[in-house]
Amino acid sequence: MTDPSGSPADPSTDDGAADPGERGDGDGAIDGSDDSGTDAGGDDANAENVADTEERDVAEAEDVPRDVRKYERFKKMDGARYERVNDFLRDRTYVTAREWAIARLCADFRTETGVEMTKIGENLPELVPFMTDTYTPQAVNQARYSFEEKVTKAGATFLYGAMSGFFTAEDLDEMMYEVTEVAKFLLEVEGVDLAVADELDAEDRISEVMREVRTSSATLRGEEVRCPECGHVHEPEE
Repeated sequence: MTDPSGSPADPSTDDGAADPGERGDGDGAIDGSDDSGTDAGGDDANAENVADTEERDVAEAEDVPRDVRKYERFKKMDGARYERVNDFLRDRTYVTAREWAIARLCADFRTETGVEMTKIGENLPELVPFMTDTYTPQAVNQARYSFEEKVTKAGATFLYGAMSGFFTAEDLDEMMYEVTEVAKFLLEVEGVDLAVADELDAEDRISEVMREVRTSSATLRGEEVRCPECGHVHEPEE
């Protein structure tokens, strides 16, 4: 299996070699034909080639499962290169573009009996524009596991920081705003339509939860904490 960030290399060419289509027989003719004449069978041959190509395209499309053809989660990223997507994610999250895409596919192609690993792997370039190679079921499962492991570690790191007392309530609010913006952007890229009212409501609920976490953790540590809104001091319980 090739690296998902790579693409098939172009065959090496000899700059000094002439294009086969430009080779003549010394009198200006190509393949022995006269410059002033036309190939009687050229048009028919071209038409046949076009027809053959169209038939192959139709046959290939029919081989793609219907739910794969209808999948539009990453359509907003048509034309995007893996490297650019990966750089964006690595600058803002712990996961790679490969892990992000496959984790989403595993969630979307989950059935009552499990995740359709084979379907995801065989149709990966059809499902995600910036993925250029197919994957084995084992590689799909590995990427999903890696995503889950990184999210768990990131969650533990963040929750410890929130509970440790290293940050004030204002610090946590600012931090949550920044990470929420990244998360919302990724959801929008996936095709989720977020209404402004829903965004504001989610941010308010997240902020409320984080204030409760800080207050509860201060009680756990045996420290008092002052509410940034009303000034009330929450003292630890005896």
